Amino acid sequence: MQQRSAPSTSEKPSGAPAATALPPTTPAGRPTDSPADSPAGRLADRAARRFGELRLRPWFWPAALTAGYAAELLFRLVLARHLSYPSVHPDEDSYLVLARVLAGRPTTEIPVGVVIPGGYPLLISPALRLADDPVTAYHLIMGINALVSALVFPLAYVALRRLGLRRQLAYVFGAVTALLPPVVFYSQFAMTDALLPALILAWLLCLHGWLDDGPVRRRAWHAAGAGAAAAYAMATHDRGGVVVALTAVVFAGVLLLRWAPWRTTVAGLGALGPGVLGAELLAAWLHTRFSVQNSDVGGFLRQGLTDPEAARRTLTRTAGQLWYFIVCTWGIGGLAVTVCLFAVFSRRFPRPQRITGGALVALLAGTALAAAAALPDDGRIDDWVYARYTSYLVPAAFVAGVAVLARYGRRALGRTAAATAGLTLVLAELVVRSAGAKLRTQSFVLWGLPDVSFLSTDWSRLTMFRATAAALVILGAVVLLRAAGGRPVLWAIGLSLALFAAFATSTITAQVTGPHAKWRKAQATGFTRTAGLKPDDNVVFAWDVEWSLRAAQAFEVYRGRVWYRDPRWQPVPAEATVLVTPLPAPGQRPEEYWPGHPAGWYVEQADTQQNWALWRRH
Repeated sequence: MQQRSAPSTSEKPSGAPAATALPPTTPAGRPTDSPADSPAGRLADRAARRFGELRLRPWFWPAALTAGYAAELLFRLVLARHLSYPSVHPDEDSYLVLARVLAGRPTTEIPVGVVIPGGYPLLISPALRLADDPVTAYHLIMGINALVSALVFPLAYVALRRLGLRRQLAYVFGAVTALLPPVVFYSQFAMTDALLPALILAWLLCLHGWLDDGPVRRRAWHAAGAGAAAAYAMATHDRGGVVVALTAVVFAGVLLLRWAPWRTTVAGLGALGPGVLGAELLAAWLHTRFSVQNSDVGGFLRQGLTDPEAARRTLTRTAGQLWYFIVCTWGIGGLAVTVCLFAVFSRRFPRPQRITGGALVALLAGTALAAAAALPDDGRIDDWVYARYTSYLVPAAFVAGVAVLARYGRRALGRTAAATAGLTLVLAELVVRSAGAKLRTQSFVLWGLPDVSFLSTDWSRLTMFRATAAALVILGAVVLLRAAGGRPVLWAIGLSLALFAAFATSTITAQVTGPHAKWRKAQATGFTRTAGLKPDDNVVFAWDVEWSLRAAQAFEVYRGRVWYRDPRWQPVPAEATVLVTPLPAPGQRPEEYWPGHPAGWYVEQADTQQNWALWRRH
């Protein structure tokens, strides 16, 4: 049979339309002038192939996580580079005083007036052993805070992998989580809130690892980790008591229902019990170092929950804290709250996720309720929507919300987002209706409202609905983009949120942290220089000296010590070399404040602007 030849390109079948000119092609059939064959396209192809090869190497992801952690650490160090002294009084000063004692230095006055948990001071105490002056010590503490806070990144990565995200997406969203303003902001101060977000995320990961299927040895280690993390949380802050209570309830329930091998639960209890005992022993030892009363947080808590008038205020504040929590995570943490509430009562979710999600929501509600009841009524707007105490759950809720965003279908994601938006609006309305004019007339403290001030672009007042609208716009944009583009757009969402988180955190640092520190400088290093205090001075502060000055100097008087006394009716310690008093009435000489002063004391200098007089012993 004769083989039919292909028609020549110069010929055209009868009746066929005129052929259009086509660009020359490669052997693969791709036009030679396509973007992929441009120099930039070829470079991108090679980079993609090289990345595909590298990510299969066993060392790649550990190295990538190390590099990401280093970047998060550097970001924090850059933001905190100008911070040299405590500015949040009396909280920072009190933690620093405890760290001073734990570092082996002499006892001094504790500004908060009670002994608070010493877990965080124990962590930062090496800085006070190494440094010879308070500025160097504070810089070292900022470094320790950055080291601990940046751990949120690898922990969030592990959590997102557990929740089903691929490595690349878990890496990107883990970086977003560690860049969130509530995570970074509190690490810029010598307070437990620098440590707790990473600690609680580790606690939840250990709970999940214990409940998940796997070798008994691995589950036992996770159970022990959960118990140890809960105990250290108790040693770190009063909120840790809620963590310990929840951990004990989960251990007991799982043991009774036989949801995990009993040996693993015993391992968890074996770590929890001695850990709690260690926290109590640390607190008892610190009490022996200070002559102050015990903290009465439990008394304030009972009053806030049982007194009828205080109970309404407590419920309003609880709603306000939950509102702030959802808004400061741009609604993504709200997705987690909504889903976890549903998961507790649904068998569609694996048991480890149900229990861990239930623990997260219970801890959030318990913390908000306890803080709302225990906080005093001091006339501050942020008391109604207090941000700090629930902030330690932001990373855990955010990674759970990201998992919802990544894994839910369009309809389920839309319903969850709508429920989150509705919950946020209801909480805001409850606070506005209950607190009323107090949200406008009470004292506005910017440090207590950093996230909502950024979202509302108003740094001088609380505008709840503008902040709510901004957070819901971000949530809505993310959900709509995810619904329209499917899972492939998660890369774009993650990178966009990372840039936005870095911008938000940097802006809050510039607008809140920096100005707040400058405002407090006169009471810290400014006073030390102006007053001419010597390194070994022992200083008495009169009780009616401005309280933030007294608090700051408890740390700034580094090698000596501080007392709070009224020299007019309390004896001045024999070791004291300096006395700081307020100035008497206008027109009177500074000496008239202490008319019966011993002959060995004289006024060395006075500052009418800061309202203090410095006395020195001959």
